[in-house]
Amino acid sequence: MFLTKDNKIKWKWLGWGVLSTAILVFMGIAWFDKPLYLFLRNFDCWLFRSFGAVFSAEMWITVSAIVLVVFYIKKAINSKPRFRDSKNSVSISVFFKDCWVKVRNSYAIFVLTSVVGASLIGWVLKVFIGRARPVFYEALGMTGFFPPSFDWAFNSMPSGHTVASFAGLVMLGLLAPRVKWFTWTLAIFIGLSRVCVGAHWLTDVILGAFVGMVVADFTKAALKHHGADVLN
Repeated sequence: MFLTKDNKIKWKWLGWGVLSTAILVFMGIAWFDKPLYLFLRNFDCWLFRSFGAVFSAEMWITVSAIVLVVFYIKKAINSKPRFRDSKNSVSISVFFKDCWVKVRNSYAIFVLTSVVGASLIGWVLKVFIGRARPVFYEALGMTGFFPPSFDWAFNSMPSGHTVASFAGLVMLGLLAPRVKWFTWTLAIFIGLSRVCVGAHWLTDVILGAFVGMVVADFTKAALKHHGADVLN
């Protein structure tokens, strides 16, 4: 969304995106979060609950890492790993450089880097925003912010599932534009499912989606800048 075809950040668009997201978040907290949360709770179902397990940040990272290892093994079979430097001495740095050369063309490295980066940013925001989960509203009619907090109950904003899923799926859409319509649609459904199952407010999802897509853009720009050209 904020990336040009030659992998440069559209800073003006990004600025407008930050402003628009901030306005939506403030409006949601003040006005539409509660009514939309109660409305979307009517759509709670087993499919949306299954999204919670399938599209968690941990699952994204695990699957991406496994795919990356498989990709490396395939490359290593065709081209033996290098362990020695020019002096024929065993070198860890040479080995890791060789690993990077072998995996830099894989989609997995882009997705893994994007998801890990976005999840770390999301976790920091959760702690320092300290928003109470909707469960307190349903049970006690209570809402609010209690930063900083490492407690799950007060780590509602942003939605971690949404952050990770947008980081991963937006990245896949950037790498394979033909399936962009599917990856974006799935990401939106994953985000909305977090509200339907009662885990998050809608503004948690909005902020999570923004963080995920921005990190995906910056990740692709950074990796492309360092010569990680994806094979089409």
